[in-house]
Amino acid sequence: MRRRAADYRRPVRRRLSCWIWGLLVIFSVAGFALFVLHHNQHQEDLVEQPVLSSLCQDTNTKNEKFVHRHLNFTEELLSVRSYARQLAEQMTLAKAYVIIAKEHNNFHLAWELSSKIRSCQSLLSKAAMKNEPVSLDEAGPMIISFSSLIFKAQDAHYDIATTMITMKSHIQALEERAHAATIQSTVFGQLAAESVPKNLQCIDIRLTSDWLEKKSLQELADERRNSPRLVDNNLYHFCLFSDNLLAVSVVVNSTISNADHPKQFVFHIVTNGVKYGAMQAWFLGNDFKGATVEVQNIEDFTWLNASYSPVLKQINDKDLRKYYFEGSRDMSLESKLHNPKYVSLLNHLRFYIPEIYPQLEKIVFLDDDVVVQKDLTPLFSLDLHGNVNGAVETCLESFHRFYKYLNFSNPIISTKFDPQACGWAFGMNVFDLIAWRKENVTARYHYWQEQNADGSLWKLGTLPPGFLAFYGLTEPLDRRWHVLGLGYDLNIDNRLIETAAVIHFNGNMKPWLKLGIGRYKPLWEHYMDQTHQYLQDCFTS
Repeated sequence: MRRRAADYRRPVRRRLSCWIWGLLVIFSVAGFALFVLHHNQHQEDLVEQPVLSSLCQDTNTKNEKFVHRHLNFTEELLSVRSYARQLAEQMTLAKAYVIIAKEHNNFHLAWELSSKIRSCQSLLSKAAMKNEPVSLDEAGPMIISFSSLIFKAQDAHYDIATTMITMKSHIQALEERAHAATIQSTVFGQLAAESVPKNLQCIDIRLTSDWLEKKSLQELADERRNSPRLVDNNLYHFCLFSDNLLAVSVVVNSTISNADHPKQFVFHIVTNGVKYGAMQAWFLGNDFKGATVEVQNIEDFTWLNASYSPVLKQINDKDLRKYYFEGSRDMSLESKLHNPKYVSLLNHLRFYIPEIYPQLEKIVFLDDDVVVQKDLTPLFSLDLHGNVNGAVETCLESFHRFYKYLNFSNPIISTKFDPQACGWAFGMNVFDLIAWRKENVTARYHYWQEQNADGSLWKLGTLPPGFLAFYGLTEPLDRRWHVLGLGYDLNIDNRLIETAAVIHFNGNMKPWLKLGIGRYKPLWEHYMDQTHQYLQDCFTS
């Protein structure tokens, strides 16, 4: 049989391999499955959309009703979509243009803007009272009229540059006024802290009158002056130096009220000549659960004179006394340093305790602005490890390090002391008077007072020289013995106050003043002898 030519031969059919067929089948099935799934999802969306729309509409209606009932107008003013915010912003800009218009003598425009501002304030006020948002019908006319007035102000050449310059000058003026107000507030606060309330003066006058008129009180004081209990080292001795009778009374009352054996307590009080009679009359006329109370007059300490004490020379300095008592004060100084107590010798007597009580071996020093809440007898059995001063450290706060009190740029200070050394507190201190005399701490105090005659080492106060005199001689006590800050800190933890043996109202907000912190006042008032006739008369008059 004759074969055909190559060009006319029938093409040979080639079979596809099995793996290609397999891939084609897989892709086909997957595509069909995706098509069916997409179609079903689309149908579900079409079915559910009307239902969801109706639900959303119902929810929005309910929410709108809820918002109308409990509208937060502050949030309304902050919302970018609210008409209230737009009005508030226009009102702020209008206030700026009022100032500028007045400066350019355009009083008519200033009046128009002021009138519109009042109308806007009235609208916002009514909306806030109704707890309803400002509607477009209410805000629309106001926004349009505000805009026309603002454009009118801009046409009067009150451009952005002029506005910024004017506002900057007003901001500076406000800052100056705020600074002046701050200084004024500081001065008034300090004056309030230094003043003696008239009810306290009333008590002092009545008691002084009793002291002068009743010879029996003076005779009783003479009898008790030489009591052997005053020098008995088997008893527990406390010292206070103050001219505030009521404050001292609270310290004594609180101490004996919380004592297990108050009859073993002896209180040594030193005051000035003016308050001496009142103090004597008060403590001689009241019973303190068998505790002994001695009152001394600082003017009887003839040995404490300017030839012995450098601080007495500084206190008597004319310029220093003029600074405190004639009002020529440097406001750059910390406000608490403006207090005249820093030129009171009573404030410095704490450095002369061994000389005042030469026969005593251990004593607890208390400030007149403390309240005792626990029995202080265990203080006398504490081991001070040969140190002179037992005190609670205050370096938990960074500002109670040495470098905050002393001038470490002076080599006399920087070569002898650690700037990061921990500070401690006066107000409740245990003093080992035997160790004090051995270390001659009073002489160290005199040395540093002489070095600071020009005020170059520290400013004022008793704490900086105390840090220097007792450096290396202070034993840290448990913090619960002495909690500070009740005269300035509003946020002391109640648990800390409750567990404290002594709470200290250090600061300007003393509890016997009207500016005392109300939260802490009951802790102090609890120990006032409110049954005394003079207290009742003077505090109700």
